[in-house]
Amino acid sequence: MDDWRPTRLSTASWAIYDLANTIFALGVSSLYFPQWLTLHAGELPGWLGSSGTADLALAVALNSAMVVVIVLGPWIGARSDHRGRRMGYLVAATVLAVTPTSLIATVPAAASLGLFALALVGFNLGSVVYDALLPDVSTRENIGRVSGVGIGVGYLGSFVAVVIGALLLVRTEHPAALVIAGITSDVTGFAAVFRTIALFFLVFALPTFLFVRERPRDPRPGRPPALRRSLRGLLESWRRAATHRGVTRFLIGRFFYTDAINTLIGGFLTIFVIEELDFTPAEVQGLLTVAILGAILGGLVGGRLVDRFGPRRLLHGVLHAWLVALGFGIVAGLVDIGPLAWALGALGGLALGATWAADRVYMQRISPPRFLGEFYGLYATVGRFATVLGPLLWGLLVSVAGLPREAALAMLAGFIVIGRLVLQGVDDEVRTWAPGDGGSLAGAPPAAP
Repeated sequence: MDDWRPTRLSTASWAIYDLANTIFALGVSSLYFPQWLTLHAGELPGWLGSSGTADLALAVALNSAMVVVIVLGPWIGARSDHRGRRMGYLVAATVLAVTPTSLIATVPAAASLGLFALALVGFNLGSVVYDALLPDVSTRENIGRVSGVGIGVGYLGSFVAVVIGALLLVRTEHPAALVIAGITSDVTGFAAVFRTIALFFLVFALPTFLFVRERPRDPRPGRPPALRRSLRGLLESWRRAATHRGVTRFLIGRFFYTDAINTLIGGFLTIFVIEELDFTPAEVQGLLTVAILGAILGGLVGGRLVDRFGPRRLLHGVLHAWLVALGFGIVAGLVDIGPLAWALGALGGLALGATWAADRVYMQRISPPRFLGEFYGLYATVGRFATVLGPLLWGLLVSVAGLPREAALAMLAGFIVIGRLVLQGVDDEVRTWAPGDGGSLAGAPPAAP
């Protein structure tokens, strides 16, 4: 299958799904749900609304979702490898994300927190399958560019999310928007936002479901992996990963830098600028708009840099940029210089887009084709487990220990340093695979110069 050539429609449709799920990632996880939760923290049970803040409650929701993803992610990846088809799993995961999202803020705060966690499960399981489709929509010559285009197009979805909020959070000024969203005047602005985000997520996912062509793969013989064997399968996947050069070490390094990034973009940056820098909702939207522009540029330029220099060199560079960006945030909070938060948003956005453009190609390059879906399950599991630890430590530092949020940002910077040091020992040279590992069927990009 070295001569596999995806159609332009297939590649474009794959990239559009990145736009769809970024509407959720920015609109729900990073922007509107943390804002809504901050307003309703007093309605939560006492242990969730500790100290009258939303930090611990958000951490509990994220942690609960990620524990489920840790168990199910590798299982979903392994089943898609076994069947030789991935699209059905992507459709199911998308529905699991869209349905609870549409109901957030229409029920009490604790129930909405549960719906948010359930939507996160669907969103993240979908990412496992979506990432594993990358070799199906690219060639070994353009995989970095395709990955970068996906990132760049994806962040356009962030603008969609910002516009949705701008229209629907000021309900009385935009009655036409309410009609389009199919809501009535007795529904709160945030409920309208979540319902509309769910609708847009589904609409923009449809081209992927309809037009992406998967690389022909024969189903594996025997019965597919059973859910009850998920934990055993996870251990087997780790043991298998350990037999391939650099995979385990890459995943360990990814744990640390993804911990920092996912914690920041998972809603805690929004809480930080609201609580520490007194940002208004309009200023929060403006800050995230700047970050989105940076992420689009970072994804598009980063994809080309991956093809030219390789994912390793680019990822190392963007981790250094993350450290500078977090430094801006720490100083902004300590000396109350709000404008520095804009530097955090701009530089962090650039680094964010380039990080995802580089690291999923990095993972593809060092993974055997036969186990690509399974190893992307590990890749996602590592990232989601990091999303358990980071928010938990943030919540404990702020809501339990009473430390300032600048200390939590410093903790995230420490994780990035550790991740960078671990990655030092992982090369990104193109591997020569044994026949049992799928030969050279992955469509791997050429070695970095």
